[in-house]
Amino acid sequence: MKHSSSQFLSSAENTMQKIHYESYDKWIENFSINLNLIWNGNSAKNINKFLNNEVNETSSAIVIGRGPSIKKNNHLKMLAESNYDGTIVCCDGALIEALKNGITPEKFKKFIVTSIEPYRRIEKYYLDELVKQYGDKISVILPVIADPNVVAILNEYKMNLFWIHLLFDLNEGKKSFNYITSQIIRSKNNKGLPAIQTGANVGTSSWFIAWKILDIPNVCLIGINHGWEEDDPIDKIMSHGYEDKTKIVNTEDNGTQKFIKKIFNPDFKCYCLQDPIYQFYSESFKEFISRSPSWVNTINATEGGAIFGDRILCIKFSKFLDGYTH
Repeated sequence: MKHSSSQFLSSAENTMQKIHYESYDKWIENFSINLNLIWNGNSAKNINKFLNNEVNETSSAIVIGRGPSIKKNNHLKMLAESNYDGTIVCCDGALIEALKNGITPEKFKKFIVTSIEPYRRIEKYYLDELVKQYGDKISVILPVIADPNVVAILNEYKMNLFWIHLLFDLNEGKKSFNYITSQIIRSKNNKGLPAIQTGANVGTSSWFIAWKILDIPNVCLIGINHGWEEDDPIDKIMSHGYEDKTKIVNTEDNGTQKFIKKIFNPDFKCYCLQDPIYQFYSESFKEFISRSPSWVNTINATEGGAIFGDRILCIKFSKFLDGYTH
């Protein structure tokens, strides 16, 4: 029996939510340990003021992911050698590579890193001498459920921390984790913290942060592919997040291979491959983009991948750098 894309998206969303709920106890533990730091720390609402970032209708941000197109098209080198003076919103997994390529907070003064995972495994994205070297010049937006071991590293490096809520269970009303934690934070901070949807990945979260938290109207994407390269072997695709992929399609062994889709991007005239997780990521992201406020302009300059469609302008990164300087 064939399922429509909307049926698949709904099923995938429910499954991803169940997967995340498996970490519910971890959320509570992390939040409890972080609470004093949150109470005495900075809200993500204040990050523009901290960065002296004056935003207007021409302001722009570049979201940096670590998808295959960023290396394939040499986008980090292009950015490092440019005169771009807008905001950098770097996904945590792309941070070390960005710094190594000369995209540093010394050259790009409005430099933000985003993390959304509550797991210790993301400490590898920060454990590098370059991150430590530039630590006090880097601002990090992270969730109240961030792993305390990761938070300790960021504090050791003297990075500037800004807290945020991640929305995932508001439908539970006053019983929801989001409601309870927000009320606890408000008990000592009447203004509370801002909250964002995540799309279950840091790339989509970074796009939300750029316009919803930073109020930046022109958001450019590089390295946000939500897909594999056309010639990537199936074994490579299946080895990443295999357990979660099988849960999404409710199958076992290598049966998920039949759910790998070949996608044609008509704007960049190229193909990519999508496993079930990337299908969920990209469909959710594109729906978020289509429903975003009319003043938000999403510019896909990856020159590859699966992000195209309604309200998405796909252009070469060189064209973006020529046309958007701040």
